[in-house]
Amino acid sequence: MNNTFSDSSQIGMVSTFSELVNTDFKGEMNALCWYRNLEGDFAAIVNQLQIKENITEVYPKDLLALQLSEKGNIAREIILNDLRLLADFGASPSLNLLKCYERDDEFDFISTDVYSYHVDRSPIATDTFLCTYHGMASDIISNEQAEQKILIPEIRKKLKELHNGPSEEFENFLKENYFDLHYQAQPHAVPINLGLGHLWRLAVDHPKQQVLPCIHRAPIENEGEYRLLLIC
Repeated sequence: MNNTFSDSSQIGMVSTFSELVNTDFKGEMNALCWYRNLEGDFAAIVNQLQIKENITEVYPKDLLALQLSEKGNIAREIILNDLRLLADFGASPSLNLLKCYERDDEFDFISTDVYSYHVDRSPIATDTFLCTYHGMASDIISNEQAEQKILIPEIRKKLKELHNGPSEEFENFLKENYFDLHYQAQPHAVPINLGLGHLWRLAVDHPKQQVLPCIHRAPIENEGEYRLLLIC
């Protein structure tokens, strides 16, 4: 088992899907990892899929239509099974072939795209699930190693100038524009890469959440390499 994961107080390790969905977050632990060394040729799937936009959703029928080798077929069955497990649990999983995400470069002092460290928010009790089968994987960071960007004085000052409205409406302005979801890593921060093949469950900011939400970011993609990512 990867010591980077098991040595972290932020990460809980599980060995089954049932454990993944039934283990409670607690204390500093706001990420759960179903650690897996997956067999199969996931590159063969990526090489046969057609990317239509920067993000193309891949459906089970698309996977089933591929002509694959034995190892490619193993990879396909793993993905289809993960989709079934999550759907049966009540989640709405999506399999994406990714070239890149849209960048937010509107302001030079804060970004709200997924390449920035951020947390997910939901009005209902839910979690984020993700697994990277091919390409670069996401990073997480402990909450104590990051600072909410809206609390950094120079950024907050510029946001107040941008708001240019009544002070009592400022906090709502930050939420409505998702500024409050983004974080800046401390200089000493050590990100943890989520790796390939592991199915992760990350804590989300919602009214019933008992722990801090998990801070994470999308990776910068390798030139010419697509990511195959399950997420919900």
